[in-house]
Amino acid sequence: MRSTGHRQLSFAFADSPQGSGEGGTPDVSGGRAFLLHTAKPKKTARTVAGTADTSRLLEEVASAANLAQALLKVIRNQGAPGVDGQTVEEAQQQAAPLIAALRHGLLTGRYRPGDVRQVWLPKPGGGQRGLGIPNVVDRVGQQAVLQVLEPIFEPTFHPSSHGFRPHRGAHTAIAQAKEHLTAGYQTVVDIDLSKFFDLVHHQRLLDRIAQRVSDRRLLAVVRHMLTAGVVMPDGTKIAVTEGTPQGGPLSPLLSNIVLDEWDRELQRRGHRFVRYADDCNIFVRSARAGQRVMASIRHFLERRLRLKVNEEKSGVRPPHEVHFLGFRFQCRWIGEGWETAVLLSAKAERRLRTTVREMTPPNWGRSLAACMKDLSRYLNGWVAHFRLCTAEAVRALQVVDAHIRRRLRAIIIR
Repeated sequence: MRSTGHRQLSFAFADSPQGSGEGGTPDVSGGRAFLLHTAKPKKTARTVAGTADTSRLLEEVASAANLAQALLKVIRNQGAPGVDGQTVEEAQQQAAPLIAALRHGLLTGRYRPGDVRQVWLPKPGGGQRGLGIPNVVDRVGQQAVLQVLEPIFEPTFHPSSHGFRPHRGAHTAIAQAKEHLTAGYQTVVDIDLSKFFDLVHHQRLLDRIAQRVSDRRLLAVVRHMLTAGVVMPDGTKIAVTEGTPQGGPLSPLLSNIVLDEWDRELQRRGHRFVRYADDCNIFVRSARAGQRVMASIRHFLERRLRLKVNEEKSGVRPPHEVHFLGFRFQCRWIGEGWETAVLLSAKAERRLRTTVREMTPPNWGRSLAACMKDLSRYLNGWVAHFRLCTAEAVRALQVVDAHIRRRLRAIIIR
């Protein structure tokens, strides 16, 4: 990546994009009413995405109804402002001119995404993860493209892919992994890709999209989105030549389009596998088979997809040593067949203890009720994710429960 100074299409609105002028309180209700009215598709309209013709998809992307639906989705997701400082509330206030300008830019080929604001977030296991925050108007553009491309690509994805897909997620991934283990495939080839989102090859991705999308204008829009400049926290501006920055609505779909080629290769070889984003578990019957699969898949990923395997996190492991989406597994023979228990991974348990410790400091300066309210909100979300744990996890959960009670008692005593 290198410093750049390419030109961008700027959108002009009647009000200040920072919302700090003399315009007074934003008319959010008026903007929302406009969006709700505009987002209603015409009953006689036939969406291009639902037809075999994909040569004029840009008209579908740039339709007023699609852009209004996209803006409503971006507003619902909230999120921080991008480089231009515009908030989702201000975008809602300026909905009509925003959609008109974006629609015109897309249809005339003049649309150029603004720079992406890079932030760094701490990883639970240490280190940092980069997150790219596009401007709100560019998030709307990405969401509009997503709403047209997803119906085309989603039905073609492999059923063993679970990340960032409608009606799929961590729970369906764990359920399928449990099925493979119970069937006797109890050596896990655990593959984690290194800096996947930073290494996606743009032309290879665009070629994959072009296999199903013949509208070259839309492909050009996606290319501009991929190559949008990145502004680092210190203000340095970087040109992007590879990768799909995490943080935009379109990035998850693009990652699945890239990795679907991996899924199809695993299917061609007859492997049982579960993939969630860039984390993939392949299930085989022996450690020897696992080492052979690891070597051949590493070669495929590096030579064919130009991706790198994270050697530190990847390996051939028994089920109880696997950390997959916060879970680990334990298999035992019960006379009539294998039984698979779903347990907390050691890393997930450590993370829970650390979070509880941070949320319940002994020198808590607020009321106990406030502490318990925040803690309950976090634990409800935690339980919603880990409810797949089987009865074998009860003992570990009882230890965690006792730890939480001790932390709360310490606050009361103080």
